[in-house]
Amino acid sequence: MTDHLAQAKRVIVKIGSALLVDPDNGELRRAWLEAMCNDLAALRARGQEVLVVSSGAVALGRLTLGWLGRTLRLEEKQAAASVGQIQLAYLYQQILGRHDIKVGQILLTLQDTEARRRHLNARATLNQLLSQGVIPVINENDTVTTSEIRFGDNDRLAARVAQMVSADTLVLLTDIDGLYTADPRIDPHALHLPEIAEITPEIEAMAGAAQPGISTGGMVTKLAAARIAMSAGCGMIIANGKGLNPLGAIGAGARTSWFAPAAEPLTARKRWIAGSVSPAGVVVVDDGAARALADGASLLPAGVVAVEGQFDRGDAILVRRGDGTNIGLGLSAYASDDVARILGQKSRNIEAILGYRGRDEIIHRDDLVIGG
Repeated sequence: MTDHLAQAKRVIVKIGSALLVDPDNGELRRAWLEAMCNDLAALRARGQEVLVVSSGAVALGRLTLGWLGRTLRLEEKQAAASVGQIQLAYLYQQILGRHDIKVGQILLTLQDTEARRRHLNARATLNQLLSQGVIPVINENDTVTTSEIRFGDNDRLAARVAQMVSADTLVLLTDIDGLYTADPRIDPHALHLPEIAEITPEIEAMAGAAQPGISTGGMVTKLAAARIAMSAGCGMIIANGKGLNPLGAIGAGARTSWFAPAAEPLTARKRWIAGSVSPAGVVVVDDGAARALADGASLLPAGVVAVEGQFDRGDAILVRRGDGTNIGLGLSAYASDDVARILGQKSRNIEAILGYRGRDEIIHRDDLVIGG
């Protein structure tokens, strides 16, 4: 298999909690982290830019605060994240410092990637760090986020960062060596898939739920991450990270699953739209509009039959068929209340209905990404 990792110029490595912290006793797997940092230093030594998306703050803080073995309330998780994030950043700084590598800490929320201006600010900061030879260590800002406004897993966060900085390759280190046709821990006949060119409904059906433990991700979130990364022109690797030097093992030919990037990456604006993790609402369209959108047209009010959710002008919303199939994702030119008033109408009637003349389209084709 081609060593896609060796060919990349800008690499993002996502490290899950269950790899960094022993699930049984909550202790840091220090030998593993030191070997991991040796791998990161090896990537840097051959001229590659490296970013790390690392979970583990809540798990480390839980141990320090004596909260092992019980379910934490939201405020307790946030407190554990506050305590553990300091430890996590220090560990990377200390270990990578032995290789004369500087480390920067970046804490992101969902809004930092969903809001265009904040997205661009975060991108500029990350690019500046990389230009100075710094390895950014990125995590979700769990101390301030709630269940309604968080990624909930670092797989999708890593994919959004990959899209944000135009990375070549995203490596998701987990407890399994790739995607199988079924969960191999349950089905002994499950087949490993070494390469995936497209996230189809059949591929999505192969994903199982997350296993119990300290990790919040599962194969479902990894496929969601793959969709974001692939549409941005970034390939993704799912690899088993439990052993020492997992990146070195990939280079040595360890079994993985490679998600091939799109042949023609979307423009920067459409990459941002396609990577939206939390669409604000839904517009349901008729069959005629669905066919027109597939042919590259904009979405006009006449083709909309229903609107769901509350959203503002400029928010990312899903476009869906009547049977529930998602067609794409786009930026709405109107708030949901106004869409509800003009749906099914000709564009020439918009001004008479709303009292102002907005755009002819609910979603312009330049603000629409078809697929997913």
